[in-house]
Amino acid sequence: MARKVILDMDPGVDDAVALCLALADERLDVLAVTATGGNVSPDQATLNVQTLVEQLDPPRRPRVGAASPEQYLRAAGRRFYGADGLCGAQFPVAELHHRHPSVKVICDEVRTSPGEVTIIAMGPLTNIAAALKQQPDLASLIGHLIILGGTLSGPGNVSSAAEFNIHCDADSARAVFQSPVTKTLIPLDVASRATFYYDLLERIPNDESRTGRLLRQILPGAFLAFRQTLGIEGIHVNDAVAVVAALHPELFTMHRLYGDVETEGTLTYGATVFDRHHRPEGRPNLDVAVNLETAGVVDCILRGLSRGE
Repeated sequence: MARKVILDMDPGVDDAVALCLALADERLDVLAVTATGGNVSPDQATLNVQTLVEQLDPPRRPRVGAASPEQYLRAAGRRFYGADGLCGAQFPVAELHHRHPSVKVICDEVRTSPGEVTIIAMGPLTNIAAALKQQPDLASLIGHLIILGGTLSGPGNVSSAAEFNIHCDADSARAVFQSPVTKTLIPLDVASRATFYYDLLERIPNDESRTGRLLRQILPGAFLAFRQTLGIEGIHVNDAVAVVAALHPELFTMHRLYGDVETEGTLTYGATVFDRHHRPEGRPNLDVAVNLETAGVVDCILRGLSRGE
């Protein structure tokens, strides 16, 4: 039986790659794709989710959730992938007028299949925290929560201490960390060990497939952004690594730790902090990926994308 998943994302090229990977894998049943602001504004995130689903046009369309227009983001969009988050690809899309809020979609789908749904959170944790606040018993109904965010020991990417997803809404991240949901954290400095080079374009489907057409329009811009902004001849698709964590947890080394989020520090706001004392003061509250099999993860993503229709 396919694993039921909800993808909560702020698209983002790497979110688009993750969606392609998830929809192409028959082991995953993508129930919904819910938007959250982050890489782009909440409204743009909603439009991007709808655009990506329409472009990929899967046989079984997932529900689409809309980000709250009032969502507060401390770091509103890095514009790393351009103002639209998709490297200016300008896909045609008919904007929906009757949108279902992301929080409602998450609550509905989890309650429909209690204990069976895995949520893969690829952006700020605003939606997850709001769902848990609105319906506290939802924590016991979520099967598993996989979070892409934070750092284990490396520097952040939005400040010297903080990773973007957590920094955007540190209060929500802290609430989710402290919730009783069964959760796994894939930190930035672990996920980014999987690097893809320009030959990736030779490994994805051709323009005859929807997946190939989509990726070939957005990936060249991503390579350009990484070269111009970070000075590296490659890209990271960290959100796709989070999907691999759902499919192949054996490729990751996990430590059970107590983790928290800094919400007050002037220099450290949004930093993820882990208690590594021999006898930690807090009880472990999440599994944290401390390493991954790089070649195995890269191969999983390449093979998964090659199956895209």
